[in-house]
Amino acid sequence: MSSLALALRQVRYENRAFWRNPLAAFFVFVFPLMFLVIFNLLFGSRELVLPGGTTNTSTFYVPAIIAMSVIYTCFNNVSIGVCFARDQGLLKRIRGTPLPGWAFLFGRIVHSVLLAVLLVAIVTAAGALLYGVDMPTNTLPAFLVTLAVGAATFCALGLAITAAIPNAEASPAVVNVLTLPLLFISDIFIPLEDAPAWLTTFADIFPVKHLASALHTAFNPFESGTAFEWVGLLVMAAWMVGGLLLSVRFFSWEPRR
Repeated sequence: MSSLALALRQVRYENRAFWRNPLAAFFVFVFPLMFLVIFNLLFGSRELVLPGGTTNTSTFYVPAIIAMSVIYTCFNNVSIGVCFARDQGLLKRIRGTPLPGWAFLFGRIVHSVLLAVLLVAIVTAAGALLYGVDMPTNTLPAFLVTLAVGAATFCALGLAITAAIPNAEASPAVVNVLTLPLLFISDIFIPLEDAPAWLTTFADIFPVKHLASALHTAFNPFESGTAFEWVGLLVMAAWMVGGLLLSVRFFSWEPRR
Protein backbone atom coordinates (compact mmCIF):
# COMPACT_ATOMS: atom_id res chain seq x y z
CA MET A 1 0.00 0.00 0.00
CA SER A 2 1.20 3.50 -0.75
CA SER A 3 1.51 6.05 2.04
CA LEU A 4 -1.45 7.99 0.67
CA ALA A 5 -3.63 4.87 0.64
CA LEU A 6 -2.64 4.17 4.26
CA ALA A 7 -3.51 7.75 5.19
CA LEU A 8 -6.96 7.50 3.57
CA ARG A 9 -7.50 4.15 5.29
CA GLN A 10 -6.69 5.84 8.60
CA VAL A 11 -9.34 8.49 7.88
CA ARG A 12 -11.89 5.72 7.35
CA TYR A 13 -10.83 4.04 10.59
CA GLU A 14 -11.13 7.29 12.59
CA ASN A 15 -14.61 7.91 11.21
CA ARG A 16 -15.74 4.36 11.91
CA ALA A 17 -14.36 4.45 15.46
CA PHE A 18 -16.14 7.75 16.10
CA TRP A 19 -19.55 6.59 14.92
CA ARG A 20 -19.25 3.36 16.90
CA ASN A 21 -19.42 5.49 20.04
CA PRO A 22 -22.94 6.91 19.52
CA LEU A 23 -23.17 8.65 22.91
CA ALA A 24 -20.01 10.68 22.27
CA ALA A 25 -21.14 11.45 18.71
CA PHE A 26 -24.54 12.57 20.02
CA PHE A 27 -23.04 15.16 22.37
CA VAL A 28 -20.60 16.44 19.74
CA PHE A 29 -23.55 17.47 17.58
CA VAL A 30 -25.97 18.46 20.34
CA PHE A 31 -23.49 20.80 22.04
CA PRO A 32 -23.44 23.58 19.38
CA LEU A 33 -27.17 23.22 18.69
CA MET A 34 -27.86 23.64 22.40
CA PHE A 35 -25.91 26.92 22.41
CA LEU A 36 -27.73 28.07 19.27
CA VAL A 37 -31.14 27.47 20.86
CA ILE A 38 -30.24 28.97 24.25
CA PHE A 39 -28.73 32.15 22.84
CA ASN A 40 -31.66 32.65 20.49
CA LEU A 41 -34.15 32.11 23.31
CA LEU A 42 -32.37 34.73 25.41
CA PHE A 43 -31.40 37.30 22.78
CA GLY A 44 -32.98 36.30 19.45
CA SER A 45 -35.78 38.89 19.57
CA ARG A 46 -33.39 41.84 19.90
CA GLU A 47 -32.42 44.01 16.97
CA LEU A 48 -28.92 43.83 15.54
CA VAL A 49 -27.47 46.78 13.67
CA LEU A 50 -25.29 45.69 10.76
CA PRO A 51 -23.55 47.62 7.99
CA GLY A 52 -26.43 48.26 5.61
CA GLY A 53 -29.44 47.75 7.86
CA THR A 54 -31.03 46.19 10.93
CA THR A 55 -31.96 42.55 11.50
CA ASN A 56 -32.57 40.22 14.46
CA THR A 57 -29.84 38.77 16.65
CA SER A 58 -30.31 35.27 15.18
CA THR A 59 -28.29 36.48 12.20
CA PHE A 60 -25.42 37.03 14.65
CA TYR A 61 -25.63 33.69 16.45
CA VAL A 62 -25.75 31.32 13.48
CA PRO A 63 -22.27 32.28 12.14
CA ALA A 64 -21.04 32.62 15.74
CA ILE A 65 -21.98 29.01 16.55
CA ILE A 66 -20.48 27.90 13.22
CA ALA A 67 -17.18 29.51 14.29
CA MET A 68 -17.41 27.80 17.67
CA SER A 69 -18.06 24.44 15.97
CA VAL A 70 -14.94 24.80 13.81
CA ILE A 71 -12.83 25.71 16.84
CA TYR A 72 -14.09 22.85 18.99
CA THR A 73 -13.77 20.15 16.33
CA CYS A 74 -10.46 21.31 14.85
CA PHE A 75 -8.62 22.69 17.90
CA ASN A 76 -10.09 21.02 20.98
CA ASN A 77 -10.75 17.66 19.37
CA VAL A 78 -7.33 17.39 17.71
CA SER A 79 -5.29 18.54 20.73
CA ILE A 80 -7.12 16.46 23.35
CA GLY A 81 -7.27 13.36 21.14
CA VAL A 82 -3.56 13.51 20.30
CA CYS A 83 -2.63 14.02 23.97
CA PHE A 84 -4.57 10.93 25.01
CA ALA A 85 -3.07 8.90 22.15
CA ARG A 86 0.41 10.06 23.23
CA ASP A 87 -0.08 9.17 26.91
CA GLN A 88 -1.54 5.76 26.04
CA GLY A 89 1.63 4.99 24.08
CA LEU A 90 -0.28 4.81 20.82
CA LEU A 91 1.84 7.44 19.07
CA LYS A 92 5.05 5.67 20.11
CA ARG A 93 3.79 2.30 18.87
CA ILE A 94 2.66 3.81 15.56
CA ARG A 95 6.28 4.73 14.83
CA GLY A 96 7.13 1.01 14.82
CA THR A 97 4.43 -0.01 12.36
CA PRO A 98 4.22 0.30 8.55
CA LEU A 99 1.78 3.20 9.04
CA PRO A 100 3.71 6.48 8.60
CA GLY A 101 3.39 8.84 11.53
CA TRP A 102 2.10 11.63 9.30
CA ALA A 103 -0.63 9.32 8.02
CA PHE A 104 -1.90 8.74 11.56
CA LEU A 105 -2.06 12.49 12.22
CA PHE A 106 -3.59 13.03 8.78
CA GLY A 107 -6.39 10.64 9.71
CA ARG A 108 -7.07 12.49 12.98
CA ILE A 109 -7.04 15.90 11.32
CA VAL A 110 -9.18 15.00 8.30
CA HIS A 111 -11.69 13.27 10.59
CA SER A 112 -11.94 16.46 12.66
CA VAL A 113 -12.39 18.57 9.52
CA LEU A 114 -15.17 16.25 8.31
CA LEU A 115 -16.91 16.64 11.67
CA ALA A 116 -16.59 20.42 11.33
CA VAL A 117 -18.13 20.34 7.83
CA LEU A 118 -21.06 18.26 9.08
CA LEU A 119 -21.59 20.55 12.06
CA VAL A 120 -21.49 23.64 9.85
CA ALA A 121 -24.16 22.11 7.61
CA ILE A 122 -26.35 21.19 10.60
CA VAL A 123 -26.06 24.61 12.27
CA THR A 124 -26.69 26.42 8.97
CA ALA A 125 -29.78 24.28 8.29
CA ALA A 126 -31.05 24.81 11.84
CA GLY A 127 -30.58 28.56 11.48
CA ALA A 128 -32.54 28.60 8.22
CA LEU A 129 -35.37 26.34 9.42
CA LEU A 130 -35.80 27.61 12.99
CA TYR A 131 -34.76 31.27 12.80
CA GLY A 132 -35.07 32.28 9.15
CA VAL A 133 -31.35 33.01 8.71
CA ASP A 134 -30.58 32.61 5.03
CA MET A 135 -27.59 30.69 3.74
CA PRO A 136 -25.02 33.00 2.10
CA THR A 137 -25.43 33.18 -1.68
CA ASN A 138 -23.36 35.98 -3.19
CA THR A 139 -20.91 35.61 -0.28
CA LEU A 140 -20.67 31.80 -0.54
CA PRO A 141 -17.08 31.78 -1.90
CA ALA A 142 -15.92 33.95 1.02
CA PHE A 143 -17.82 31.70 3.43
CA LEU A 144 -16.16 28.52 2.10
CA VAL A 145 -12.66 30.04 1.95
CA THR A 146 -13.03 31.32 5.51
CA LEU A 147 -14.08 27.87 6.73
CA ALA A 148 -11.16 26.21 4.94
CA VAL A 149 -8.56 28.64 6.29
CA GLY A 150 -10.12 28.54 9.77
CA ALA A 151 -10.16 24.74 9.90
CA ALA A 152 -6.54 24.51 8.73
CA THR A 153 -5.47 27.16 11.26
CA PHE A 154 -7.08 25.55 14.28
CA CYS A 155 -5.93 22.04 13.32
CA ALA A 156 -2.34 23.33 13.12
CA LEU A 157 -2.71 25.11 16.47
CA GLY A 158 -4.28 21.99 17.97
CA LEU A 159 -1.16 20.00 17.11
CA ALA A 160 1.14 22.78 18.30
CA ILE A 161 -0.48 23.14 21.74
CA THR A 162 0.13 19.46 22.54
CA ALA A 163 3.78 20.35 23.09
CA ALA A 164 2.75 22.57 26.03
CA ILE A 165 0.28 20.10 27.62
CA PRO A 166 2.03 17.96 30.25
CA ASN A 167 -0.34 14.97 30.17
CA ALA A 168 -3.67 13.75 28.84
CA GLU A 169 -5.57 14.43 32.07
CA ALA A 170 -4.60 18.10 31.89
CA SER A 171 -5.49 18.52 28.22
CA PRO A 172 -9.23 19.35 28.57
CA ALA A 173 -8.48 21.95 31.26
CA VAL A 174 -5.63 23.58 29.32
CA VAL A 175 -7.53 23.66 26.04
CA ASN A 176 -10.72 25.06 27.58
CA VAL A 177 -8.80 27.71 29.50
CA LEU A 178 -7.37 28.85 26.17
CA THR A 179 -10.59 28.77 24.15
CA LEU A 180 -13.41 29.84 26.50
CA PRO A 181 -12.11 33.35 27.35
CA LEU A 182 -11.41 34.02 23.67
CA LEU A 183 -14.94 32.94 22.73
CA PHE A 184 -16.35 35.54 25.12
CA ILE A 185 -14.21 38.41 23.78
CA SER A 186 -14.36 37.50 20.09
CA ASP A 187 -18.00 38.18 19.12
CA ILE A 188 -19.13 34.58 19.52
CA PHE A 189 -21.08 34.29 22.77
CA ILE A 190 -22.09 37.96 22.94
CA PRO A 191 -21.85 40.91 20.52
CA LEU A 192 -19.16 43.21 21.89
CA GLU A 193 -20.58 46.47 20.63
CA ASP A 194 -19.52 48.61 23.62
CA ALA A 195 -16.39 46.72 24.69
CA PRO A 196 -13.32 48.67 25.85
CA ALA A 197 -10.90 49.50 23.06
CA TRP A 198 -8.05 47.61 24.74
CA LEU A 199 -10.17 44.43 24.88
CA THR A 200 -11.04 44.68 21.20
CA THR A 201 -7.37 45.24 20.34
CA PHE A 202 -6.36 42.25 22.45
CA ALA A 203 -8.96 40.02 20.77
CA ASP A 204 -7.74 41.11 17.33
CA ILE A 205 -4.41 39.41 17.98
CA PHE A 206 -5.96 35.94 17.96
CA PRO A 207 -7.53 34.00 15.07
CA VAL A 208 -10.82 33.36 16.92
CA LYS A 209 -11.98 36.94 16.44
CA HIS A 210 -11.04 36.98 12.76
CA LEU A 211 -12.82 33.69 12.04
CA ALA A 212 -15.99 34.96 13.73
CA SER A 213 -15.79 38.37 12.01
CA ALA A 214 -15.35 36.85 8.55
CA LEU A 215 -18.31 34.51 9.08
CA HIS A 216 -20.48 37.36 10.37
CA THR A 217 -19.68 39.32 7.22
CA ALA A 218 -20.58 36.34 5.03
CA PHE A 219 -23.97 36.02 6.76
CA ASN A 220 -24.74 39.74 6.62
CA PRO A 221 -27.96 39.90 4.52
CA PHE A 222 -27.10 43.46 3.45
CA GLU A 223 -23.62 42.61 2.16
CA SER A 224 -23.35 43.59 -1.51
CA GLY A 225 -19.67 42.73 -2.08
CA THR A 226 -17.76 39.48 -2.07
CA ALA A 227 -17.39 39.62 1.77
CA PHE A 228 -13.76 38.49 1.78
CA GLU A 229 -12.10 39.64 5.02
CA TRP A 230 -8.55 39.66 3.67
CA VAL A 231 -6.93 40.96 6.85
CA GLY A 232 -8.65 38.28 8.91
CA LEU A 233 -7.65 35.57 6.45
CA LEU A 234 -4.03 36.74 6.56
CA VAL A 235 -4.01 36.76 10.36
CA MET A 236 -5.41 33.22 10.44
CA ALA A 237 -2.90 32.10 7.82
CA ALA A 238 -0.06 33.56 9.91
CA TRP A 239 -1.27 31.63 12.97
CA MET A 240 -1.52 28.49 10.82
CA VAL A 241 2.08 28.83 9.65
CA GLY A 242 3.21 29.48 13.22
CA GLY A 243 1.31 26.42 14.43
CA LEU A 244 2.88 24.23 11.76
CA LEU A 245 6.39 25.46 12.58
CA LEU A 246 5.88 24.85 16.30
CA SER A 247 4.44 21.39 15.58
CA VAL A 248 7.44 20.42 13.45
CA ARG A 249 9.86 21.68 16.08
CA PHE A 250 8.29 20.56 19.35
CA PHE A 251 5.76 17.78 18.64
CA SER A 252 6.45 14.72 20.78
CA TRP A 253 5.57 11.14 19.89
CA GLU A 254 6.36 9.80 23.36
CA PRO A 255 4.62 10.41 26.70
CA ARG A 256 6.08 13.04 28.99
CA ARG A 257 8.01 11.72 31.97
